[in-house]
Amino acid sequence: KVKHPRFYARVLSGGSLALGESYMDGWWDVESLDEFCSRVYGARIQEKVKSKDHLLNFIKASILNMQSRKRSRNVAEKHYDLGNDFYKDMLDKRMSYTCAYWKNTKDLDKAQEQKLDLVCRKINLKKGDKVLDLGCGWGSFAKFAAERYGCEVVAVNISKEQVAYARETCKGLPVKVILSDYRNTRGSFDKVVAIGLCEHTGYKNYRTFMKVAHRCLKKNGLFLVHTIGRNSPRPSIDPWIEKYIFPHAVLPSMRKLSEAAEGLFVVEDWHNFGSDYDKTLMAWFKNFDRNWPKYRQKYGDRFYRMWKYYLLACAGTFRSRQNQLWQIVLSKGGIPGGYESVR
Repeated sequence: KVKHPRFYARVLSGGSLALGESYMDGWWDVESLDEFCSRVYGARIQEKVKSKDHLLNFIKASILNMQSRKRSRNVAEKHYDLGNDFYKDMLDKRMSYTCAYWKNTKDLDKAQEQKLDLVCRKINLKKGDKVLDLGCGWGSFAKFAAERYGCEVVAVNISKEQVAYARETCKGLPVKVILSDYRNTRGSFDKVVAIGLCEHTGYKNYRTFMKVAHRCLKKNGLFLVHTIGRNSPRPSIDPWIEKYIFPHAVLPSMRKLSEAAEGLFVVEDWHNFGSDYDKTLMAWFKNFDRNWPKYRQKYGDRFYRMWKYYLLACAGTFRSRQNQLWQIVLSKGGIPGGYESVR
């Protein structure tokens, strides 16, 4: 439903940024935003209508390191530090802000717990293992691994809000939560995981990312990367997402990640369950929408339309299979006798 006569001109000249901003401004509406976006992305319309903002982001990302130590803090301040109560009302009880694993369940809490356990089983986690959690979010994996598997975990993150929450929720457990850039990490670990960090490292830093994990991983150890992925490489993210949701984020392609791992790791397993992110985002929106009255006065109606567009448009990208969700298991030197894939 088009509500403003300049809608078409605005979107045709401004591309995806204008489409999202005009939705935030109330210039158009649709009964099922997620399905609308799924059809738009499925038809690859975004590749035919591009704006100057898209070109500018592409050029900036090609010339500059948009995920330098200084710039990397922007996404924490703008997105992850919105407030722990806000995210508590949107996410599962463990505060996992990455794709859930919906095998044989329709419950978000159960699906997120299954994801955490899947990670533990894929890296063959054992009692007494020392684990490095790069980009730990609110500490859901660190807490789960320590409680369920008896591990010692060092968790690293740049978000002050998330670190404070993780430290509180992991009290009494063998978990150390450090406020730091992942590039500063040192130590020796049996296993390394990066769940939702790779999207923020940037393609110019993939090799550094891999080197950090390689440096910290013991011989015969396993490194698991859980990340959203693109079907083809691009140095910048969608302009609307870049401006309003995840500054300087980049979705990796298979080739870019593989090149970064060459000479450092053996790729033992590559698991794609991207369709599960569609379900996860829809569950998050349901929670957000139900709890919105608590936050209306603080954030305002334009924020509601922005956040709705973010969650449902992203659901559409996974439903149309334009975006993927990968769990990649890498070994330092190869697993003797081979690696047995876990699903």
